[in-house]
Amino acid sequence: MLARVKMVELTLGITVDSSVRFGKPVIKGTRVPADTVVARVALGLGIKEVAEEYDITEKDVYNALNYAARRLAEEQIWITA
Repeated sequence: MLARVKMVELTLGITVDSSVRFGKPVIKGTRVPADTVVARVALGLGIKEVAEEYDITEKDVYNALNYAARRLAEEQIWITA
């Protein structure tokens, strides 16, 4: 039997819980995946539009963008010649 993981806040406003969205990072207090929010901004929607579409705050959208930026900053790519 798998143990249930309690909700963990990965960064400001972004949480993960094994019982919510299969443990994917979501906007705190919602089931809205952080990657979905970031993708909508990347497609050209404005911060306010994304917030309204998912019934979250503009701050939530910025938190998702911040989370994505932090994850990218951790990434290392090794290129060999």
